[in-house]
Amino acid sequence: MMHGHGTRGLRGSAHKTIGMPGLNEPERRPGNQGRPHEPAQQSATKVFRDLKIAVIAERDPDGERLIRELQRLHCAVHHEWPMPPQIPSIFDVVFCVFAPDLPQRLPWIPGDPASTLIVIDPGYGQLDLKPLNNCAPHAVLHYPVTGRSMQVILAVARSHFLYERRLRLRIDKLDENLRTMRSVERAKSLLIRLKNVSEEEAYNYLRRQAMERRVTIGAVANAVIDSFELLG
Repeated sequence: MMHGHGTRGLRGSAHKTIGMPGLNEPERRPGNQGRPHEPAQQSATKVFRDLKIAVIAERDPDGERLIRELQRLHCAVHHEWPMPPQIPSIFDVVFCVFAPDLPQRLPWIPGDPASTLIVIDPGYGQLDLKPLNNCAPHAVLHYPVTGRSMQVILAVARSHFLYERRLRLRIDKLDENLRTMRSVERAKSLLIRLKNVSEEEAYNYLRRQAMERRVTIGAVANAVIDSFELLG
């Protein structure tokens, strides 16, 4: 879980480094102030461009700042307040202010998240960690928001979401392979018993049928099993 930081830590890091020109900091020419930061800003804009983002928070100064920073990155921002009974799952990313009943408003809990979830901590009131953990957010953004902290949290949260999705796809694929192996083994056993063939001959029969019918060997194995169960 990634946490945001206030403006104090960011401003405190803006100090001047004294050293040899060209070694400690990039050379700056007249009229070229701020240019070393442009590639990073362009890169962030490219990464987040056209992301569909929902901001579910009060449109106070902090909420306005968050929306402006997201729009600067060319995100498609949708604002909604008050918080709906069910958090929409049609967006790539959802920024949502924390509430004790937020887990009950997330349609994918329990289950796999449909969107990248970033919970907003407004910085006031009691913070109950149990419902926060039950939300399983990919990151937490603390007010007051800054452009830098928002970009970092958005990047990390999105990365976590996509990584989890890749893992789930791999797990689903492994589960499918395991089910196929079990079906093939059972179908082979049936063929060995019913057709009085060897294990190798039974497997070759399944594979040949799959190639002729242009289906997976698992589909052929399931058809053999279904036929046997149908005939009793």
